[in-house]
Amino acid sequence: MRKTLTRTWILVCGAAFMCWALTGCVGSQDRKIVRIGHNQSTNHPTHIALTAFQDFINEKLGDRYVVEVYPSELLGSQTDMVQLTQTGAIDFCVASNAILETFSKNYEIFNLPYLFASTEAYHHVMDDAAVTGPIFDSTVKAGFTAVTWLDAGTRNFYTLNRPIESPADLKGLKIRVQQSPTNIEMMRLLGGSATPMGFGEVYTALQSGIIDGAENNEMALTDNGHGDVCKYYSYDMHQMVPDILIGNNAFMEGLSEEERAIFEEGFQIVNQVEREEWIKAVEGAKERSAREQQVNFIYPDQKPFVEACLPLHDKVLSNNTALQPIYDAIQVYNQLYPAAAE
Repeated sequence: MRKTLTRTWILVCGAAFMCWALTGCVGSQDRKIVRIGHNQSTNHPTHIALTAFQDFINEKLGDRYVVEVYPSELLGSQTDMVQLTQTGAIDFCVASNAILETFSKNYEIFNLPYLFASTEAYHHVMDDAAVTGPIFDSTVKAGFTAVTWLDAGTRNFYTLNRPIESPADLKGLKIRVQQSPTNIEMMRLLGGSATPMGFGEVYTALQSGIIDGAENNEMALTDNGHGDVCKYYSYDMHQMVPDILIGNNAFMEGLSEEERAIFEEGFQIVNQVEREEWIKAVEGAKERSAREQQVNFIYPDQKPFVEACLPLHDKVLSNNTALQPIYDAIQVYNQLYPAAAE
């Protein structure tokens, strides 16, 4: 715990120094540096969307603000960046739902495996403020609030040398999962051994054999090189979990009404651009990983995976009854957009 706090404090000081240095370059114009951190590469849809936001804000409010985007965990791990956003050392960051679950149990619902019947149901839920509002606003007391969501596709298992065609194939395998109690329990129910770690550590852990596989979308194969070592990617589609762009409350509350409206428009641009880029990126990643990395794509029967994970739905809902109305609203969309419609 002490090491984590020390590291975070170093990052806070580093970010503060960087703010001073950058502000010094434009001090005569008295512009505020707006810092945004994320853990993806510069080729990723997340970065492309955030640079679109950067261009938009710099164009509309360039006399008052300068947006800087820091990819590839340059400001620390996602956990570090959330803490930096919480304190105001940086202004925004992209956070995984698993990390946000540790700040608000409302986010727990998105980590439920097989929560959404289809990607259409998933997208309609995320676009419905009546459903997501109570979740996005639940971290206000922690010092930050969700400002928009990013499509992170479907999460699937990929392994070094064992194809996953049923839950039984996960037995004895150490699988990297996001740092979330829900994900750890999901792996237990499926028979695997959960190994939580930061995303930036996964490639080395796979390469050295510390873990036997991981679970993520197709982009991890190519953009992060995981397909260089993992040769089996199984479409069990256990989760459709959004990434969340969060903003420091003090910064957001300090914006004028005019500035807030422009920033809100910018957040919509982030969401729109990222979703458009995501579709193109996934198609490209799948084609490239099959051709260049010789990754084998497997389409297992989803039913045994779903059945194994259903007890987790009951457990989470019984432990957090506040989630029941949100869960029920999602089921309405699942009925409107069932898997067969895809």
